[in-house]
Amino acid sequence: MFVNSAMSSPSFREKQLNFTRVREAYTAKEKIVDKTLAGHSISRDSLRIYLRVFKTEKIVELWAKNCSDSVFVPIKEFSICDLSGSSGPKRRYRDLQVPEGFYHISKLNPYSKYYLSMEVNYPNASDSIRGVRGHLGNQIYIHGSCISSGCLAMTDDRIRELFVYCIEAYNSGQEEIALTIYPARLNDTRYSGLISNYRKDKDKISLWGDLKKSYDLFEQTRVQPTVKFLPDGTHEVK
Repeated sequence: MFVNSAMSSPSFREKQLNFTRVREAYTAKEKIVDKTLAGHSISRDSLRIYLRVFKTEKIVELWAKNCSDSVFVPIKEFSICDLSGSSGPKRRYRDLQVPEGFYHISKLNPYSKYYLSMEVNYPNASDSIRGVRGHLGNQIYIHGSCISSGCLAMTDDRIRELFVYCIEAYNSGQEEIALTIYPARLNDTRYSGLISNYRKDKDKISLWGDLKKSYDLFEQTRVQPTVKFLPDGTHEVK
């Protein structure tokens, strides 16, 4: 008898639910996720998400929409329990900096040392140009627990919920979950203060200028900006 292999293949969610900690996350957070999405008229079967991180405020912002919607809406803010370093990008191995710039989630790890974790694709193309070549470091994560050495530590409870949102987005067909990491909420006042305090640091000012464009565009349109990495390590943002 002929069997349609596509119909019998397990979904992304089903594959993830083979892991004990993912099952725990769904037991604890699935109803909350469903209720939150329903409250914004978003179906998890067509979910698309976008993450923004603000280091100074220690916040991860979750934005979401249906795949047929034109704009994102704010869904939830998650407090960051711990992050190391200071304002500015990560430029070398063991500098304990949380990166800044334009990234995406490159992998979900359901058996992390820190309960559950989501890998950030550091170094990106800009980091590879502007960082210390051959000593850039890697393995930057958003993870559970409350200990950071360059990562975003969320606590086990918060990472459970974020993990479920990511699984649901992938399960509904999202190919890449974008993540923009800012030094702070780049309103005009905060941005001017950063530029004034670090006016001699051309690297930071250049990156923050690109991030400011992204911040302003998204605040105005609620549409995820398109970012192109340029050969000199800067970005075209539009």
